[in-house]
Amino acid sequence: MSRPRSRPPLDPRLLRYSPTARTYIGVGVLLAVVEAVAIIVSAGMVSAIAAELITEPGRRSIGDQGVHLVMLTFALIVRVAMTFGQERYAHRAAAKTIAELRARVLDTLTDPTRHTPRGLVGLRERATTVVLRGLDGVGPYLSGYVPALIVSAVVTPVVVIVIGFVDWPSALIILITLPLIPVFMILVGLMTRDRTERKLATMTKLSSQLLDLISGLPTLRALNRAQAPAGRVAELGAAHKRSTMSSLRVAFLSGAVLELIATLCVALVAVGIGLRLVNGSMELYAGLFALILAPEAYLPLRRVGAQFHNSEDGLTAVGEVFDLIGRPGTDLHPTGSHRTISVAGEQIRLLDVGVHGRDGWAPYQLSTVVDPGAVTVFTGPNGAGKSTALATVMGLVAPDDGSVLVGSVSVAELEPEAFHEQLAWLPQHPVIVPGTVADNLALFGALDPDALQRACVATGFDQVLAQLPDGTHTVLGAGGVGLSAGQRQRLALTRVLAAPAPLLLLDEPTAHLDATAETTVLAALRERARAGDTVLVVAHRHLARDFADRVVYFPEVVGVG
Repeated sequence: MSRPRSRPPLDPRLLRYSPTARTYIGVGVLLAVVEAVAIIVSAGMVSAIAAELITEPGRRSIGDQGVHLVMLTFALIVRVAMTFGQERYAHRAAAKTIAELRARVLDTLTDPTRHTPRGLVGLRERATTVVLRGLDGVGPYLSGYVPALIVSAVVTPVVVIVIGFVDWPSALIILITLPLIPVFMILVGLMTRDRTERKLATMTKLSSQLLDLISGLPTLRALNRAQAPAGRVAELGAAHKRSTMSSLRVAFLSGAVLELIATLCVALVAVGIGLRLVNGSMELYAGLFALILAPEAYLPLRRVGAQFHNSEDGLTAVGEVFDLIGRPGTDLHPTGSHRTISVAGEQIRLLDVGVHGRDGWAPYQLSTVVDPGAVTVFTGPNGAGKSTALATVMGLVAPDDGSVLVGSVSVAELEPEAFHEQLAWLPQHPVIVPGTVADNLALFGALDPDALQRACVATGFDQVLAQLPDGTHTVLGAGGVGLSAGQRQRLALTRVLAAPAPLLLLDEPTAHLDATAETTVLAALRERARAGDTVLVVAHRHLARDFADRVVYFPEVVGVG
């Protein structure tokens, strides 16, 4: 989704979506006002002390300058306190704002009324990068750039106005030269923005490859293909390094340029004040007061410039976050008829099914029949669309072309809950929730004890239970912590084989099993098919094809359309 090339330094949507950000801005303005008063008071006291020490020899004792010194000390303490308070509060508010935005994005992405499973797959790379890495850039933006922006919006105008009352020529010079800093900020920022967007794009690609590699590593290792993606990940890592270093070079350049411009501008003010002091057309107190305040007029903008790189990272991430939050919802079942049908004994037909993914069509124009009472195996190269075809049968993915029929009814027309109650699904990465083994076996409903015992014997999970300290009462952690990959696979297989559902859908069911266990499981699946159930398996191994009644081969990804 493209964003406009020009954007405000503070996205108004940030205030709308984050209550903490609204409070943060209000507190920041209040602290900036107090800091501006402290700056003016301290400058006035320093000027008064210096002027009296030079022009009035009789007022050079500490007692004579006592009031000025007390007020100067108090003003400096207040200024330090305001700076410390701004930084401390800024970091806390930034962390809380990031947490609110992250929660808002996750709530949006997990809202079943807004996104289909396939839509989430399409957003996965971008959302993962934004939520896990991109939002990290919002921290420096909120804790560095935004406070500098608030101070510049409050302190700079106040200081210029005060200088104008004391010495209007100096104020005029500041007003003329002050726009130079934003102009150069914009020029440098044009380069910074492009490099920041390139850095985010390369980070997205790198994160996607790493997530795919990590999530599929057990399966790739089982198939002896774990080294294949390593070269691509290395290339993306090098590209990310180049884009990051390019952004840092521009950031360092912008800081040096803005420091030089601000120094030259203050020098112009100082030259004008010096000439008028020499001519006697200006009082020493006024000259010192204007000279001390002049750098304070440029300092906030210099801070903004120094934080400009952070602003680009933060604004880019914030824009991505709000794009994700503001994406329109998707009707998951556009036909809306919500019909019910008994799956038992019904053919499943895939008619010219095509799903367009990031690498092309996978699958493309798939036409096949899955018969009840038979084992059908989908096989083919990685990424050919086998798992996606399985998802179209379940109605989790709507085909871009073609349709899937159960009997004579399209899957898109079926009432999802009633349909899903009649199927048992084993995904490539089985779901294991925190709880006991018994809780996970009954995750999708109570199982018949006899059927559960037969399934345990078929999958070898009875041997696993014998090794566990508390049997079915053994507590597992998130993702199946406490079990090996093979044991988790056996648990999930047992759950599916014991289910009374007439439709079994299994994605790489034997990826983590040895040859003996694989043969036993495939034999159990064939027995379910001979009993009249419909069994659809996605598999790479040749042994699964030996047990199949029908083998459907998927060709390579088709990059058309």
